[in-house]
Amino acid sequence: MSALRSYPRFVTIEGGEGAGKTTVLRALCEALQAGGDEVVCTREPGGTPLAEMIRGLLLDPGHAPASAQTELLLVFAARAQHVAETIVPALERGAWVISDRFTDSSYAYQGGGRGLDAARIAGLERDYVGIEPALTLLLDLGVAQGRARARGRDPRPDRIESERDEFFERVRAAFLQRAQAHPARFRVIDATRTADVVAADAVRALQTLRVPA
Repeated sequence: MSALRSYPRFVTIEGGEGAGKTTVLRALCEALQAGGDEVVCTREPGGTPLAEMIRGLLLDPGHAPASAQTELLLVFAARAQHVAETIVPALERGAWVISDRFTDSSYAYQGGGRGLDAARIAGLERDYVGIEPALTLLLDLGVAQGRARARGRDPRPDRIESERDEFFERVRAAFLQRAQAHPARFRVIDATRTADVVAADAVRALQTLRVPA
């Protein structure tokens, strides 16, 4: 049984590069706002001024690359601030929170991609995060297609986007393993299709959540 607290109005969007998370985030937030709900739309790393500064350290290719361990700790420092300052206060007042990435990305990128021990990530999650989403939408597509989309969107890749295909294959495999291990929370969405179709599937998945009034 998970020691993490699950909030019924907390939804995360995961996936590799070019999967369309930003489009899905916008579609979910618009669907909830149309129903009159308060919605906080956020992202990781980021979501607070301090966490956005850490994002810059992590992703800016102008900075010297961090070691895998340093990268993991910086991501969790940003996440701990995000949870304390943005996510939990919104959830406690009854708002929805939709986040582009959360802790599953650490299992995928720092765990699968960098090869760090999943038990270490789980310890940081337990000690400094303490919560998990009720629903995680995993937008899945092949690495080659995703990277081609990402290049078309921005020809200047950040430090993570500059990694080799082998890195992203490990990331994708780790995401799919997470989905298999947590079937009650994850919905895997075929992201090879058009953005409108993927977004519509994501909204339908959101509507299956049973949320207390």
